[in-house]
Amino acid sequence: MARDRRIDIDEPNGLDALKATGLGDLVYISGHIFTARDQAHVRLIEGLKQGKSPIDLSSAVIYYCGPTPAREGRPIGSCGPTTSSRMDRFMEILLKYGLRFCIGKGERDQKIVETMRRYEARYFIAPGGAGAYLATKVVSSRLVCYPDLGPEAVFSLEVRDFPIIRLI
Repeated sequence: MARDRRIDIDEPNGLDALKATGLGDLVYISGHIFTARDQAHVRLIEGLKQGKSPIDLSSAVIYYCGPTPAREGRPIGSCGPTTSSRMDRFMEILLKYGLRFCIGKGERDQKIVETMRRYEARYFIAPGGAGAYLATKVVSSRLVCYPDLGPEAVFSLEVRDFPIIRLI
């Protein structure tokens, strides 16, 4: 039976609470998440293989998103989810380096589902086509790395009551 839950992922045990959600649960998360798309994944993996990474994957929630520039007075522009299957080729190596939580849109390949289960990782979906609405849930946005990638750079977003649904 799906439930509605509010979880502050920055609080002690916040990620444990996120991990304990059930399939189909609607979760409103508050805290910090990172954006990353295809090219950022390539660079993250290159850095990880060299023993350096701009983010600690073991405590990260990665949101597959390439936000648009912020309008005046707003922390971010539209920030809807990117199709998650585009990140499937990177999933297992990121799981090996500690990633356990990701957010995107759409289904994942069965092999990815099995791999995520093996690593006890969780996949959540955000509402597609709702980028402007999701932007209202972003309190602040900060560039973390790879500025040359533009909207595909890695950003740290502070979110409040950001709606996601657990799919895997």
